[in-house]
Amino acid sequence: MWDGTDPDGVSDEALIHAFQSHSVENLKRQAVSLLIGRWQGRVYQWVRRFVREHEQALDLAQDCLIQMYEALPCYESRGKFSAWLFTIVHNKCMSQLRRRPLMRDPEVEPDDLVGGGRSPEDGYESAEQQARVLNAVRDALEPHEQAALWLRAWEGMSVEDITSLMGFEGATGARGVLQTARRKLRIALAEPRGEGGLHS
Repeated sequence: MWDGTDPDGVSDEALIHAFQSHSVENLKRQAVSLLIGRWQGRVYQWVRRFVREHEQALDLAQDCLIQMYEALPCYESRGKFSAWLFTIVHNKCMSQLRRRPLMRDPEVEPDDLVGGGRSPEDGYESAEQQARVLNAVRDALEPHEQAALWLRAWEGMSVEDITSLMGFEGATGARGVLQTARRKLRIALAEPRGEGGLHS
């Protein structure tokens, strides 16, 4: 079990295990503080994909981190921690979207948020076109389709991991969900097949 040394080299899983199992309260607090410190920037980046205002995004990201903290005692390492955390963020954002309209700031480029990751905006030249794609993702897709698409296109998660994480059943699993999501987006955007930068 993690003993408080080498905070930069310790894995997320070791920090979670220390938080869940350690008898020393100071080490438990240190473990969860390190975990939050590692992920608070990424959580904010994820939230900004949905939210226009900086202050609103900060508040929502804080809510996500609080929910993560509250859920950590029940966390089970069945997949990547990042996928588990992303699901919390996505569900929180979707809940907020149902209450009031939230839009990602079209001036925030995806490559600036998550370096090197592919995104549904790849191939679109203007901020207006990017906003149109994001609006289509929000308006045309069911929440589970949105989550699967975000995990695949932005986080680079494998189809198999998405299937396991989200509990998709059936012969095609997440692949079928992603195919349906892309088909809906093509219809919503009135684009011919093969455009839009969404690849399996």
